[in-house]
Amino acid sequence: MDTKIGSLDVVAVPNSDVCCPPPHGGLSALQTSTVPFNFSEATLGRHLARRLVQIGISDVFSVPGDFNLTLLDHLIAEPGLNLVGCCNELNAGYAADGYARSRGVGACVVTFTVGGLSVINAIAGAYSENLPLICIVGGPNSNDYGTNRILHHTIGLPDFSQELRCFQTVTCYQAVVNNLEDAHELIDTAISTALKESKPVYISISCNLPAIPHPTFSREPVPFSLSPKLSNLMGLEAAVDAAAEFLNKAVKPVMVAGPKMRVAKASGAFVELADACGYAVAVMPSAKGLVPEHHSHFIGTYWGAVSTAFCAEIVESADAYLFAGPIFNDYSSVGYSLLLKKEKTIIVLPDRVMIGNGPTFGCVLMKDFLQGLAKRLTKNTTAYENYHRIYVPDGSPLKCEPKEPLRVNILFQHIQKMLSGDTAVIAETGDSWFNCQKLKLPIGCGYEFQMQYGSIGWSVGATLGYAQAATNKRVIACIGDGSFQVTAQDVSTMLRCGQNTIIFLINNGGYTIEVEIHDGPYNVIKNWNYTALIDAIHNGEGKCWTSKVFCEEELVEAIATATGAKKDCLCFIEVIVHKDDTSKELLEWGSRVSAANSRPPNPQ
Repeated sequence: MDTKIGSLDVVAVPNSDVCCPPPHGGLSALQTSTVPFNFSEATLGRHLARRLVQIGISDVFSVPGDFNLTLLDHLIAEPGLNLVGCCNELNAGYAADGYARSRGVGACVVTFTVGGLSVINAIAGAYSENLPLICIVGGPNSNDYGTNRILHHTIGLPDFSQELRCFQTVTCYQAVVNNLEDAHELIDTAISTALKESKPVYISISCNLPAIPHPTFSREPVPFSLSPKLSNLMGLEAAVDAAAEFLNKAVKPVMVAGPKMRVAKASGAFVELADACGYAVAVMPSAKGLVPEHHSHFIGTYWGAVSTAFCAEIVESADAYLFAGPIFNDYSSVGYSLLLKKEKTIIVLPDRVMIGNGPTFGCVLMKDFLQGLAKRLTKNTTAYENYHRIYVPDGSPLKCEPKEPLRVNILFQHIQKMLSGDTAVIAETGDSWFNCQKLKLPIGCGYEFQMQYGSIGWSVGATLGYAQAATNKRVIACIGDGSFQVTAQDVSTMLRCGQNTIIFLINNGGYTIEVEIHDGPYNVIKNWNYTALIDAIHNGEGKCWTSKVFCEEELVEAIATATGAKKDCLCFIEVIVHKDDTSKELLEWGSRVSAANSRPPNPQ
């Protein structure tokens, strides 16, 4: 779609809705400021800073390096921006990821190559999760391009394109700004492309350019107006007709939400369809939080053999299933073991609809399709009625004896009681995937985890970024000890930012998820004194409280303190559990994924 720079019909919007019309058709404060300002302020650095503020970013995560210092000066000078210094580039990228999940877009700033190649793992994760991130790199002096010089922070070759080439596969647009004549165009194109494609972009800015005035920056940048994507109306009508005929013939159809509903901004349309048709409603694991769990026909998480109780039986016995935005990979399919049949399936992607073994319709937006289908389906509650008949309420874990070593299922029973519309859950890669999946989310409770990329350590930076964006929620992060050791440093940044997150550090002595896939001595890690580590990081600066718990009584007391007397503090609760204490879902999932990983080569 075309980007119309200079249109006056759009304002920057907080949260996830970027580029929406202003209320009552009025102009924003930003739009009224189109007069020239002091030429000495007409710099690239100021323009970039204003653009970030306009699209809804108020915090930028950074690590300083000699190539980006002048640019950082200009970001700091922008009143609407807060520069958050992180302990390393990987966490800065993870923080921008978490920020984008709450705010709709995020940004990070690092230095050339040593910073860029450190942050790239986080950018790849954001790409896999369809998150718009602006990754800004301070680049070499513009005079050094094409000179055959060898620079520091490189691999010792006079070719400065190595970093760019690495980013080409994990970003949807790359801009190398090494002259001022086209800087305005490159920066605006990169940022608008990130918003349109909902993917990360890469912007490299030569270190000598941010402070130089240039005529192209002599006016306040006018907010973007992005042409909305539109469905092909004939294709939409045909897709709705075919889907309605397919589903109205079914006896017990179901609906399943997938993670690509986020990028399609179709959660509301999905609920609208569910209300209209009466089908049983499930979510794929990576879509948890995208559909309200208080919906009257919600039946849980569909995850094959490790689904929530009675959900898989209803989904897999249905004679038609509509999947909105699914990703069927080896993890979400539990080692390719889902009992689904293609001929019974309607798959709705962000811009495409595929119906069983029959037709496919392109240029059809998910939101439009679901809304159109809601008007055409006959109400059918059979699948939900079947679920209601067979459903047996969850049992409670066995009650702990006094001072009995704490069990994981007891821990999550108490975490469940902490949840409300004022909280958000961040689940780290590992057994927390499965335990958090069983939490029942109250209305308004946030929920995030990184299933497609599954990078251990993601949650520390993501918690930092999410909490910085969602200041109206208290974040509860569930992190395993192995993952925490990868990225622990940025608890320091949480303290600097005054965040009041509650971190449950689950100490079971190793990489439990890897143990259940394929065990070996490499899955055992060196035990740390985690609470003492956090106390050392705290060092008397900021508000921090730590506790180490071994039994249920101590856990109850710690939670009461964290939610009471220490509610304004960052609370770090280290939970000591047995190394073999895992969810039953991880045991089942691990064995199936292991079988998928160990398949022998096909005969040649």
